[in-house]
Order: sequence, then structure tokens, then C-alpha cells
Amino acid sequence: ARGNGMSDWAVGEISLDAWVSDLEAVVDAAGIERFPLLGISQGCAVSVAFAVQHPQRVSHLILYGGYTRGGRKRTQLEREQRDAMTKLARLGWGGVNPAFRQLFTSNFMPDATPEEAESFNELQRKTTSADCAARYFEATGNFDISDLVGHVSAPTLVMHARGDLMVPLEAGRELASGIPGARFV
Repeated sequence: ARGNGMSDWAVGEISLDAWVSDLEAVVDAAGIERFPLLGISQGCAVSVAFAVQHPQRVSHLILYGGYTRGGRKRTQLEREQRDAMTKLARLGWGGVNPAFRQLFTSNFMPDATPEEAESFNELQRKTTSADCAARYFEATGNFDISDLVGHVSAPTLVMHARGDLMVPLEAGRELASGIPGARFV
């Protein structure tokens, strides 16, 4: 996604609309007319928005670990946790000491071995700036596609893992229940 990985880190807009626009650009550049679309985590919101805007292009929708409303929109506790994690990202993401990133690693990979955690901590540091990580976390926490899910027309499979520390299982159920005919696993 824009703002991380091998994409430009110095980006103006980090938002659901921007990510949908980026997906449109990639699909258009690849010349793909109709295809199944896989969304993972915050990519589920992007995938749903794209599928609603371009129903003729999405043959099937597969959503894993997603949500209708981001963590800042679900509960007061989640909002406070997201705000704290956003602040921590701004303060320590890019530093040599992995302590700040370890908080994220522990949530994404709670059963990681020390070597896996160290590798993921370093990967996080190398794939975006502190400012961009904080903006990304803030933007995805504010996603709300409640008004879109009922308009998905593609056959949809929604999957979610029990014990997900970043997105509660109930958020996955809520996503599936809003999509007409969606199957939840």
C-alpha cells in the first residue's frame, strides 16, 4: 500500500479513498477486466469499497481478518488503545531499539519465536517511516464501511481467526453479516 514497502513513503493522502484509487490504478495498468479479489485486514475495507464501486469487475470477494468499523470506531477501549499505539509509532518506530515495534509485533504475531519477532521488528522498521506508520494506523482505525457492505453483489467468503489480537472475531462476524449472502468461516 502507499506509504510503505517499496512504495513512496512521502505521500500526501493516506485514506480508504486513496487506497481504492491505487487499487484501481494497478488493476487498470494490468489490464484485468474481471477477477476475484482477496482482502486481508484493512485491505478488506479497500476490497469492499472497490467491489461496490466496480461490481462488474469483481467476480468473487474473499475477506480475511477484516472489519466494517476500524478500532477507533468500535469501542472506547479500542479507541484508546489505537490512540496510544499511534503515539508510540510516531515516537519510536524508526529507532534502532525495537521496543516500540515489539508492541505491534506481539499483537500481530503473539506466538512468534524470538527470532521471528526480531525479524518482524526489523521488517517493520525498514518498510515505512514513523510518521507514515502512525498515519496508516490512524487511518485504518477510522475506517467505517457500514454504509457499503450491504451493496456488495459479488459472492463473498469472510474468514476470521479466533484469538485475533488486532481485530476481534466479532468484527469479522459483523462484516459478514452486513454482506448479502456472505459465508462466514
